[in-house]
Amino acid sequence: MTLNPFFLQGSNTEQFLIQDLINEQLKIYGIEIYYLPRKIFKTDNILNEIQSSKFDDVFLIEAYLNNYDGYAPGSDLMTKFGLKLQNEVSLTISRERYEEFIAPFLEGISSGIREGFITEYDFADLIERPKEGDLIYFPLGERLFEIKRVEFEKPFYQLGKNYIYELSCELYEYENELIDTALEEVDNTVDDGGYITTLRLVGTGITATATASVNVSGIGSILPSIGQIILTDDGSGYTSTPTVTISGPSGIGVTATAVAITTSIGNVQSVKEVRITNAGFGYTSTNPPTVTISGGGGTGAAATAIVVSGGILSFSVTNSGRGYYGEGIPSVTVSGPSIGQTAVAKAIVSNGQVSQIQIINSGYGYTAAPTVTITSPVSGIGTFTYNELITGQTSGVTARVRNYTERTDISSLYPPVDLQISINTGNFNVGETVIGQDSGAIYVVESYDRETYNDYYDDNEKIETAADSILDFTESNPFGEY
Repeated sequence: MTLNPFFLQGSNTEQFLIQDLINEQLKIYGIEIYYLPRKIFKTDNILNEIQSSKFDDVFLIEAYLNNYDGYAPGSDLMTKFGLKLQNEVSLTISRERYEEFIAPFLEGISSGIREGFITEYDFADLIERPKEGDLIYFPLGERLFEIKRVEFEKPFYQLGKNYIYELSCELYEYENELIDTALEEVDNTVDDGGYITTLRLVGTGITATATASVNVSGIGSILPSIGQIILTDDGSGYTSTPTVTISGPSGIGVTATAVAITTSIGNVQSVKEVRITNAGFGYTSTNPPTVTISGGGGTGAAATAIVVSGGILSFSVTNSGRGYYGEGIPSVTVSGPSIGQTAVAKAIVSNGQVSQIQIINSGYGYTAAPTVTITSPVSGIGTFTYNELITGQTSGVTARVRNYTERTDISSLYPPVDLQISINTGNFNVGETVIGQDSGAIYVVESYDRETYNDYYDDNEKIETAADSILDFTESNPFGEY
């Protein structure tokens, strides 16, 4: 027997009335929430798990908060790793409001599946209703919640139609998703969430300065010194840097000093060159000093010294500067004598500062101290923007910017810059240049802190250190051997 045709089991007019009443109730008794649809870029082909996703759209909609006694009772758990919050909220939103004011925009961004891959069959299920995995920003608690279940058939077909969506949400656990909605109060909730590392960047570099000395006697004569050390045999088998010893002058004077520079070719380490650190004086060209290269685990290296008149005796670094990293290693230029040969020198850099200037060729013919010029380091340019992609020019590693601040805890007029980053694809190299994709900012990496940033419960290293003092596997298995 069919239904009685003289009675309506739900007309369009009645359905519209119920929907309008629900919409009105939500506008009166509801709260405003922000809906963040998830965009999925990559999924696991075996388990179909989400590997890469982002939230960069946000929609304002009214909702009724079903929780009358606060977050779900018993949701805060004390675990061995600290306090775990499992807050839950239940929200009711209007089906009509969602379908008219949110769903049309989602069609264009292909929300809920990999961007660019959407079928006609998937459209109704993935676009026209809220989806599990999307986020809700709850402004009353200033927290993000993840939708875990969507009830779309409750009340069950009242007058032949459904009118609301009931969203069961749990406190969102950040897993390196990209969140960039351009809404500050939403984005700030994940500023320090997830695994964040710190790049210390060179801010404004400081140019190093140095002076050169030429040994001239009290009566104005120029005392001979070592002008260059020529390597006659590079030796082989060195495991560390050998020691260079120079014999002293036969009469009154100062003994010269030098250092060996090694290189490795075909897994064989040998001496590349010998540089002078102090040219000494009192030597004669007819009786040049003996140069001995010893130690370092290798053999065979030999060199001879050339004595000149009026060469550079030594360099003194008067300002070590700051910011000499990577391609910013400085070059040293020495002004030439009026008659003679111009000196050649090399700067030695340690921790971004010039620590020493070594003589490759002291030149000759100097009657007064020459001018020494050291090239300037590369200073940072621009300001990185939140969530932009940065790329290391040497390593090729990419990451997302979380925060960009100038350090204030050091005594320097030109403090370095700290850049908090996340979603790293690898490790950055100290000394390499990083460039921002959107801002165009260019900086050099001064140091790289791989520790987690601002995570109160990150005690894994402490736990591991304490465990090593209890169970030492380096000597034997504490549980016994077979």
